Formats: sequence, structure tokens, C-alpha cells
Amino acid sequence: MHLVVTAGERTSVGAAEAARRPRVMLIGAFDEGLHAHTALRRRALERLGCRVTSFNLMGAGGWLTRLRRIGLHDRLSRALSQTAPELVLVLEGSELPASVVAGLRGSGATWANWFCDGRRSPSVVLEVAAAYDHVFVAGHAAAAALTQPGLPPVRYLPPGCDPSVHRPMRARDQFRANVVFAGTATPYRERMLSELVEYGLALWGPGWRRTKLRDYCRGEVLDQADYVRAYAGASVAVNIACCEDAGAEGESGCSRRLFELAAIGVPQVAEDRPDLHLHFREGSELLVAHSTAELKTLVREALQDRAWAEEVAGRARQRAMAEHTYMHRMRVVLGAVGVVV
Repeated sequence: MHLVVTAGERTSVGAAEAARRPRVMLIGAFDEGLHAHTALRRRALERLGCRVTSFNLMGAGGWLTRLRRIGLHDRLSRALSQTAPELVLVLEGSELPASVVAGLRGSGATWANWFCDGRRSPSVVLEVAAAYDHVFVAGHAAAAALTQPGLPPVRYLPPGCDPSVHRPMRARDQFRANVVFAGTATPYRERMLSELVEYGLALWGPGWRRTKLRDYCRGEVLDQADYVRAYAGASVAVNIACCEDAGAEGESGCSRRLFELAAIGVPQVAEDRPDLHLHFREGSELLVAHSTAELKTLVREALQDRAWAEEVAGRARQRAMAEHTYMHRMRVVLGAVGVVV
């Protein structure tokens, strides 16, 4: 006997399966530039089987932004009632006051915040942490400092990468260079990168054309695709913090760039940060500079011995694919808050 399933029955089964998928509302800033990673986190949740609704905190600036903030509670309340999420996951959410979160917690959803930036200090997190059921921070020292009475569980969760976006590719023309850094110009970065100009430096990101390194800037506006092309076209990628005291006040965490460059498969010279050693092996998977002089030495050695540098990059990519994708990170979030996928 053959069981015949009609189109209507298939539709019914599909609807039932969709209804069983965990419902997640993702709140954060969405765009194609500085906040393109927000969409990658959404994609990871969807790949894990979640039904995801996005709530964009990005405003248009000026009076319109102020108007949007005034109505933020009502807009979020409507969105919650329409989607009835099991989990509300906020990414940073500096525009989302703790009072708004506290007023909406009665919706029945679990509220969590993932402070994805490894530079985020415990004092910043402390301002809003009590409004949430769960908090995730990208710095190991910050997680330890925030484990205290009166606060929800605070767990360490670093950024990650998306293998479908951060991947090796052939780069040509303006995207080909010996040494590449892509990121916002700061005085500290300017001073550090000035040591590398003799090796064929290429810079991408806002502000560089207003510095002494203006002649090395190949573009100030980078969307996600060009960010990957810029680093994929490098013989050596450089990973430098925004300021010299980036490790102060418990800010031990790693940047998104660390995991993204590993996934792109380019040899990476990164400034030393405490949490870096939790994820990659220094010397065999990552080149770690403990000083300005060592930064220059490692870049020079990586350029001179390309075979060795590529081997290091290959091992870092293997590690990133095995342990550090956004799907890995989101499994941790969902497991911690009790959402089953």
C-alpha cells in the first residue's frame, strides 16, 4: 500500500513544522557597513532553525532619530505582540534604555543582551545588565567582573565569523597589497601603522585621508563585500586595536576582525590581547605582536617567508571553521537561555 500525501497535507505539515521553530526577535543596528555583522548573526539563527524577526535600532539622524526614540517602547511593544518571540536577543543596543527593557519584560519572552564588542568595558554593561535575564560579553575579564549579586548570569561569548562571507577569494587591482589594515583611523593606529609603510601598506576605512597616512588610503567607505576583498588581497593582514589602552578596565576581549581574518585565510599579525590565546595558538595559528617593534618584525618575516605565513593562516582558518562561526556562537546563546533547536 502506498501512502499518498496531498498538496494540502504537505502545506499543513510544513506550517506545523514552521510553528514549532523557535521564535527569536533580534534587536540591533542593521546596515551594509559598520553593522553588516548584525545580519550575519541573524543568518546564523535562521540556519539553526529559528524564525527570526528583526528590529532595527538605526535611525535616520536628527529630529527623526529623536522621534523614533520617543516611540521606541510602543514600537517594540507592538512588534512583540505581533511575533510573540520566545527569545529577545539584543546586540549591544546602546539606544535601548534599560527602562524600556524593564517595561517590556512581562511579555513572556526571555531577554538577553550580547555585547559583541570586545572593547566594551564592564562599567558600560553594568548600566543595563540588570534589565536582562541573560547577558553575554565579548571579554573574559568583563564577564568575571560582572559576576556579582543582583545581576543576571553573565557569560563570556566572543564574536565570530560567517564562512559564507568571510572566505578566501582572489582579489585584484586596488584590492591587492602587501600589508592591509581596514578600519577607522585613530591616532594610535596611525602611529603603529606608520612603522609599516616601507612594506607596501594599504589602508581602508574612514578618517585616513585626514592623517599623515593619507597617501596610503585606497578607500574610506567599505561595504562588507569590499572589506573581505581588501583583506583577501593582502599578503599580510594587520589587526590593531583602536587605542593604546584598549585593554584597560577589563577590556580583554578580541575584535571581530580576529575571527574574520582567520576565516578569510590571510596571514594575520595581531596585537596581543589576553583573550586571543583562548582561541588561537600563538605562532602556529596566529602571529602575535607584543610591541611595536615585534609588529614590524613579524610583518617583515611573514612577507619574506610566504610559505610559512600561509601555513599559519591555513591552520587559523581550520580553527575558525571548527570553533568560531556565528552558528557556534548562537548555539551557545540558545542553549544558555533554554531555547531548543
